[in-house]
Amino acid sequence: MSIKPIQYRDGICRMIDQRLLPTEEVWLDYTDYQGIAEAIRTMVVRGAPAIGVAAAFGAYFGARDIYADDFEAFYSQFEEVCAVLAATRPTAVNLFWALDRMKAYVLASKDYPVSDIKTTLEFEAMAIADEDVRINMAMGRKGAELMPAKGTILTHCNAGALATGGYGTALGVIRAAVEAGKEISVYADETRPFNQGSRLTAWELQRDKIPVTLICDNMAGYLMSKGEIDGVIVGADRIAANGDVANKIGTYTVAILAKEHGIPFYVAAPVSTIDLNIADGSHIPIEERDAREVTHTGEKQMAPDDIAVRNPAFDVTPSRLVTAIITEHGVVQGDYQQGLKAAVEKVR
Repeated sequence: MSIKPIQYRDGICRMIDQRLLPTEEVWLDYTDYQGIAEAIRTMVVRGAPAIGVAAAFGAYFGARDIYADDFEAFYSQFEEVCAVLAATRPTAVNLFWALDRMKAYVLASKDYPVSDIKTTLEFEAMAIADEDVRINMAMGRKGAELMPAKGTILTHCNAGALATGGYGTALGVIRAAVEAGKEISVYADETRPFNQGSRLTAWELQRDKIPVTLICDNMAGYLMSKGEIDGVIVGADRIAANGDVANKIGTYTVAILAKEHGIPFYVAAPVSTIDLNIADGSHIPIEERDAREVTHTGEKQMAPDDIAVRNPAFDVTPSRLVTAIITEHGVVQGDYQQGLKAAVEKVR
């Protein structure tokens, strides 16, 4: 079993501090929703499914600490807790999905004592965490069928165990393919400016003894032109109803390169990442992060003082560049509008 970056026991939510990897493995303990909100905001935890899991525990902590016996008073304060958590990062839809699920559970239980609701919310958060691992493993099995018997796969950012409750989405497909006996090696883009590929994906795959080679973001096209890459697989932070995919900045560039070189470009994401309320990628909110992530590497300044900086954290890959979207309910190809809708309806 790959690493589980979020662990819960006896009222404590433990998270590995992903900002310190790969040189330090530090675990932080959280017992209130404000702390979890800050962990999401500062990227102690990152990756759409993992953010959703963390938010679920944050919602439980917030509910647990509300002093109100009347349901209406309790729910009003619970909504405020969820609003704080929802304001942490705008692009990853799993954050809002998890909070909506927790709120729906509370509303469905309004005839029960508030104390009982608080207790069962703990189990609901634990269920979200456990379900995520099962979903990723199911997704991995379905996606593994698309992987070559022997070949090299490029991935961008980190869509592994660290980005989920465990096992991973894109890396979960690679893990499942390896477990099935396929000879898969990986090229990992460094993924500037936060370096999730060099810091996290490389660390994960080395840890699981899956062959991995790190490359700079601007090397993918060259390697594709040399026939050294057989496929691309990435995760997603939000998928629009038409199949447009928001993922870490640089994904769009990789997709264009894959299309030019006739290389399949796969997206692996749970159904909770599909947002049927968003018609297409132009409506997906894109987070703009601190300029310091671009101008500095750690504490070392890499750019002139007062330079103008843009730092969008995500971009949108049009569905026409996507070969297939892998979900826990199967592989969607061709008509994404209908296929994604059908996948979502399977969980309703």
